[in-house]
Amino acid sequence: MKRIALLGSTGSIGRQSLQVIDTLQDRFSISGLAAGGNLDELTGQVLRHRPKLVSVGTAEGATELCARLRAAGHTPLPEILYGQQGIERVATDPEANMVISAAVGVVGLLATYKAIEMGKPVALANKEVMVAAGEIVSAAARRAGVDILPIDSEHSAIHQCLRSGERPELKRLVLTASGGPFRKTPLSKMKNVTPEQALAHPNWKMGQRITIDSATLTNKGFEVIEARWLFDARPDQIDVVIHPQSTVHSMVEFVDGSVVAQLGPPDMRIPIQYALTYPTRLPANGFSLDWTRMRLDFEEVPAKKFPCLELARHALREGGALPCALNAADEIAVAAFLERRLAFAEIPQVIERVLERMPGTRFERIEDVLEADAEARRLAREEAGRRETAVS
Repeated sequence: MKRIALLGSTGSIGRQSLQVIDTLQDRFSISGLAAGGNLDELTGQVLRHRPKLVSVGTAEGATELCARLRAAGHTPLPEILYGQQGIERVATDPEANMVISAAVGVVGLLATYKAIEMGKPVALANKEVMVAAGEIVSAAARRAGVDILPIDSEHSAIHQCLRSGERPELKRLVLTASGGPFRKTPLSKMKNVTPEQALAHPNWKMGQRITIDSATLTNKGFEVIEARWLFDARPDQIDVVIHPQSTVHSMVEFVDGSVVAQLGPPDMRIPIQYALTYPTRLPANGFSLDWTRMRLDFEEVPAKKFPCLELARHALREGGALPCALNAADEIAVAAFLERRLAFAEIPQVIERVLERMPGTRFERIEDVLEADAEARRLAREEAGRRETAVS
């Protein structure tokens, strides 16, 4: 029985992870859950999975969760923690055999890093871990001799495709992008995009930030950076193509011209289960492709329409603090757009200005990442505020 520590249990990936674990109860159980402020969802998860450790965002949330569990007659009560210390306790619990890192933002970065240092394999859905601190985190994984198994459908696909060859045989990685809701929208109309339009993803049901990042293709830039560290690939070995059907999740081209692709329905439970059961594959009821209705189209990414992808490539080439700043600036800009304080076309403008202003320091410690993240957020708020003032 493998014991799982789940960071970000009430988010989309967290909930789907628990669905997968529910179908494999003879193989997995929950040692700890870490969440933010969604106590309605978390209470039900605790009652069902009976973890030993639970962490929430605040002390007030911990008190309320305790009261809810008592009222439900749940005994014995788990140890209820909160804040950064709480999520780290869940991640580093000695009884946990594996960590699912699905907490949104840098809140899960330090906890994931400490779990890796303790020798725990990680099923990774938190983009910030590898985008903001990929070099440091991948080095820690090598020292500890542990796997970082990607949950993102694109990186899971690459992980599976790479099992078809040896590393010296690799020519390039090809990440596929759906193109989001604006694949066919003329560039001239992009400046008037509303949050409702940007959140209407044609293929995937995801959280708000990642859905907006899909609309700007920033998420694909993040994935390029992640792939660099997850698979030890050079930046010039990582390409992106638009594939609107989201059936081919990504591809690997080998030096002899062979291309291996991973196909599957657009359901995140498939890569979640792959990460949890690796290197074994287990049956998954209900997942299958309808080959009689399949169509596969591929297009180049229009650079002028999606400038965030090139900004991410620039951050990767420059290295140091810039990938971290890219992530932080995007988070602030997306939040401002969703609050209607920033135009859609201004999201890349904020990111670009933050990258220009951010000191290009190199990271020596994981704490350096947190400091750079805080500075980039400050700069991004300043840039977003300046544009908001200009508009008003």
